[in-house]
Amino acid sequence: MGAASVAHGARSLMEGPHVHRNLSTPQLVEAALARGEASLASNGALVALTGARTGRSPRDKFIVEDDLTKTTVNWGKVNQPFPPDKLQALLDRVMRHMSERDLYIMDLCAGADPAYQLPITIVCEYAWHALFVKQLFVRPAPDQLASHAAEFTVIAAPEFEAIPERDGTRSETFILTDFTRKIILIGGTKYAGEMKKSIFGVMNYLLPPRDVFPMHCSANIGNAGDSALFFGLSGTGKTTLSADPLRRLIGDDEHGWSPAGVFNFEGGCYAKCVDLSEEKEPQIYHAIRFGSVLENVVIDEKTGNPDYSDIRYTENTRAAYPIEFIAHAVIPGMGGHPRNVLFLAADAFGVLPPIAKLTPDQAMYHFLSGYTAKLAGTEAGLGSEPVPEFSTCFASPFIPLAPKVYAEMLGHRLREHNAQCWLVNTGWTGGAFGVGRRMSLPHTRALVNAALDGSLAQVEYITESAFGLSIPISCPGVPSEILNPRNAWADKAAYDAQARILAAKFEENFRRFDVPENIRAAGLHRKG
Repeated sequence: MGAASVAHGARSLMEGPHVHRNLSTPQLVEAALARGEASLASNGALVALTGARTGRSPRDKFIVEDDLTKTTVNWGKVNQPFPPDKLQALLDRVMRHMSERDLYIMDLCAGADPAYQLPITIVCEYAWHALFVKQLFVRPAPDQLASHAAEFTVIAAPEFEAIPERDGTRSETFILTDFTRKIILIGGTKYAGEMKKSIFGVMNYLLPPRDVFPMHCSANIGNAGDSALFFGLSGTGKTTLSADPLRRLIGDDEHGWSPAGVFNFEGGCYAKCVDLSEEKEPQIYHAIRFGSVLENVVIDEKTGNPDYSDIRYTENTRAAYPIEFIAHAVIPGMGGHPRNVLFLAADAFGVLPPIAKLTPDQAMYHFLSGYTAKLAGTEAGLGSEPVPEFSTCFASPFIPLAPKVYAEMLGHRLREHNAQCWLVNTGWTGGAFGVGRRMSLPHTRALVNAALDGSLAQVEYITESAFGLSIPISCPGVPSEILNPRNAWADKAAYDAQARILAAKFEENFRRFDVPENIRAAGLHRKG
């Protein structure tokens, strides 16, 4: 069956009395409650549980391998190939499954910039899933819906489970993307984030040939119109540092950098909410209200209040809400070319400096590395060794093309627009985890603010010994002794030994990349 036949089959799924299309937020909330899919918290948010799958299922994600993708997709552990005939057989059975159920369909878009917008239609088995995607993607104006023509269709069937022996999947769960037929098929998982991230993967495939650099980052803008990008893996402070009351949020997770500037792929936010409090993150806390969706958050049975500290279901508790729920957010989510790009790393080895100014070659090196560190034990288990985590382009699970495609786009954009890239360590200083201390958030904020307002451009720099990074010798509001990480360690020999260990980890990880020698050498200028 070709793309036209698949499209016709999908259209037939979207017709009939069992189909509810583009319902309002109150209607979707009412349907989810009436169907027993979710409950309502005291703050008005819809609360749903996702069962066994409380996060993404990367091993169950595949891309259909055909004439279009065979030579364009970077095949491997992340981008696993799937046969077209297996997709078709599964699709036929999923559509029969969906035809017997009430369906909730949303016509939406990915991309705030109309020039690069991807019209999408999402077919949901659950009303709460429909509310989730309505709040997460860009919502067309009512007068645009009549002419909406989806370029990609997502079919989400959480109650349909695959049979691996027959279907060619790894488990009962599957997330299948077919770029030729322009369809995404999701089954066997209730975790709503799969819909969001599948479309992100599509944008990462479609946009580079159109000269748009897709990025897994947050973005904000200052009063002077100066945009800034924040890249970083989980736990590095990306959400916290980009949610600045002195700057306006463009978006919290996915963006494109086009010849015209930066634009948000989404129309909402998908925030982690473990230990969320009004004091620590007031913007997110107040954004969770009627129309928002809470995933796997425990609700107090007596009061109906969310208990963000209770992680009995998962630490990956989430809140989804439209970006206009954030005060002073930029709508539509578009900004000019960034003046500053920040890579955030929570370095538990205590080696990286609090902030370093990167050359474009160094930026490409650290972008490809996508480094942070995990802790092998808990905070209470002092003595646990840090474990380095490298996620290519800070987005390893979501990039279908070769990593150098994205790295070259970054380098080109930095040079073309004279944007400054910074490496910021939000992790440990004065020693590794268990010996040193976590970087002070006020100090990190002061360093980031000085980078963004231009103050750090006026100070003197020296080269640190581990990675050859250019580091400032002073910054307003920050003790000068912590700016050079070696000076912050009481035992300098211990620092040198730890630096050699981390540098070796970087080298080992970087061997897998096919890049010019100048990029490879940008991370190897250490001494000793």
